[in-house]
Amino acid sequence: MQTAESTITDEIKTQCREFENAFARGDAAGIASLYTQNGVILPSGNDIVRGKEGIRQFWQGAMDAGIKACRLDTFDVEQVDNTAIEMGYYTLLGDGGQALDRGKYLVVWKKEAGDWKLQKDIWNSNPAS
Repeated sequence: MQTAESTITDEIKTQCREFENAFARGDAAGIASLYTQNGVILPSGNDIVRGKEGIRQFWQGAMDAGIKACRLDTFDVEQVDNTAIEMGYYTLLGDGGQALDRGKYLVVWKKEAGDWKLQKDIWNSNPAS
């Protein structure tokens, strides 16, 4: 029997796999579809990006700049009603699977039309080693 906590964690991890798969396909529109209508991203070193079209353009720009894939590793999910807060680690990959950036992220997820969608998404790089 699954607990409510393991269920929400599993649901968020499933959405993360969808994000990774869309990225691997070079599908910026597919990534943007995983965000709420009023979704916001707060990318490290950039201005706030608002709305699905802005988010699509941001991720398309990242892909055009040579990011070919990403890996997301969720380590904590907390649910409050129709909101979930996820923390994790990311790796952005270039040609041949070369790691271009590693860091941590925090996402506020919202239930929209029965599906978990990214509402607020912020990340920042780890120090270079």
